Amino acid sequence: MNIGILTLPLHTNYGGILQAYALQTILERMGHEACLIEKKRKPARLSAWKAPLHYGKRILQNLRGDSFPIFLERKVNRETPVIRQHTNRFIEQYVHRKIVDDYSAVQEKDFDAIIVGSDQIWRAKYLPQIAHSYLDFTRGWSIKRLAYAASFGTDKWEYTPKQTRECGKLLQAFDAVSVREQSGVDLCLTHFGVKAEHVLDPTMLLTREDYLRLAEKAPTSKAPGNLFCYILDQTPEKTALIEQTAREKGLKPFRVKAKTGYGKTTLEERIQPPIEQWLRSFQEADLIMTDSFHACVFSILFNKPFLTLGNADRGMSRFISLLSQFGLEKQLVTDLSDLPTEIPIPWEQINNQLDDMRQFSMAFLKNNLQP
Repeated sequence: MNIGILTLPLHTNYGGILQAYALQTILERMGHEACLIEKKRKPARLSAWKAPLHYGKRILQNLRGDSFPIFLERKVNRETPVIRQHTNRFIEQYVHRKIVDDYSAVQEKDFDAIIVGSDQIWRAKYLPQIAHSYLDFTRGWSIKRLAYAASFGTDKWEYTPKQTRECGKLLQAFDAVSVREQSGVDLCLTHFGVKAEHVLDPTMLLTREDYLRLAEKAPTSKAPGNLFCYILDQTPEKTALIEQTAREKGLKPFRVKAKTGYGKTTLEERIQPPIEQWLRSFQEADLIMTDSFHACVFSILFNKPFLTLGNADRGMSRFISLLSQFGLEKQLVTDLSDLPTEIPIPWEQINNQLDDMRQFSMAFLKNNLQP
């Protein structure tokens, strides 16, 4: 079967890239052909009517002493390929893609099935044209439509009444629906009248050995420490907790993540390290501290002790759903002023649970992709 995958655009986010790679890999192991359907990236530019206003604001910022590129769009277009050089290499090497100018360019004959997922593909504030994520461009087609581990990213309903009506009608035409969080099951039933299964994130369908083999295919270096800190939204509170943890446990923190901020960091500092280096870091760490959903996932896959620093801005339901599946709720730190008591993690029990969930999730795909 020829299968298209619709997910969030791939850029420098490790979890986003690896979940796409994992789903494609699993489908290929089942004997299918699979590729991502991806819209062509457009260069950054300001419209003619916005340009004077934005340039004026940026000039004022610089006059006030806040260094900021006046011609930001040119800088972005020039530097983005440099920043993404390692992640772009991985994507080009491992992820098959059908790149289109617009989803309307996709034709019925291109695919036997299209799978929506995973990641926060159903989060309206990330995707203004949210109906695309419910395959509005396939109306009237005779193909299979599936959602695999799709995520709303939150347990709060963020759709407008119009979006709810349109997306609900589209979802009711799907052959099968699954979501990544338990809250997603409730949201689908409450707002769309659709029953959804709760399945694993695609990255968890592969094993630690799969990822280690992947990491070994690229040149990487030994981790410069043993406390792996993967923080997406750095705050003084998180920094203080990491420093306290390092002191009390005698660990050396290290990071595998580019810095951000135009005008405040050099181009070299903003180059995202290779995915393979990120994967190796889980293997070599004694403890992981993170506010990333997928870093929690890989901590579990690699059987490494970890602490999840609450990231409310990015949606807490994702963390709560994942951790509660494995009885790991106490790894979630909500009070960043207090270091939690270390609790041994029963990895053998968790690995058995993971095997059971993996079989259930794989069965969802196999059963619903039968001709």
